[in-house]
Amino acid sequence: MEATGMPLIGDKAPSFEVQTTFGKIKFPDDYKGKWIVLFSHPADFTPVCTTEFFAFTKRFDEFEKLNTQLIGLSVDSVFSHIKWVEWIKDTLGEEVKFPVIADETGKIGRLMGMIHPNKSQATVRAVFFIDPKGIIRAIIYYPPELGRNFDEILRVIKAFQIADEKKVAMPANWPKNELVKDRVIVPPASDVKTAKERLEDKTIECYDWWFCHKESN
Repeated sequence: MEATGMPLIGDKAPSFEVQTTFGKIKFPDDYKGKWIVLFSHPADFTPVCTTEFFAFTKRFDEFEKLNTQLIGLSVDSVFSHIKWVEWIKDTLGEEVKFPVIADETGKIGRLMGMIHPNKSQATVRAVFFIDPKGIIRAIIYYPPELGRNFDEILRVIKAFQIADEKKVAMPANWPKNELVKDRVIVPPASDVKTAKERLEDKTIECYDWWFCHKESN
């Protein structure tokens, strides 16, 4: 496993075998056919990270319904991870039902661009969205002092699944867009004939031939 530069949107997710709280896993091969949310956190037993893990566990069933595997990661040891997730269950009443990678050497963090030396020697709050074909579809970064918005992470997965199925694009703030509400964007016409047909199509609405939208179902 040699790093050739940080993976970017559209790249195949790097492959590696690692130790987790659920035993060794082969990433991403063990999760073929699933969406994956791979996320890093700065450290176990820290307040902001604990609120994040609690937020993920509260939404675990929603991710599962979306055929999405959650995988956490930090440079802490697997023993630290185990003790921390036990503490979350015993103290906060929520069981962490997803694996947490023990990246003690920082090798995976560096490979995935999760370690930003000017900010910290630990992993920042990175989120990688990986589709069932193993392609990285989106990446979000947050600094250690800012906890993530977990409803946004869910929204991204839902939006990608609809976009892929319907061959559409998603507007800003979907499904609460200020212009088209929960409707989706029809890809712009690429020729004169299609542009004219768009304006005559009763199943879609258009501001103009290049800006059309329709129901998502």
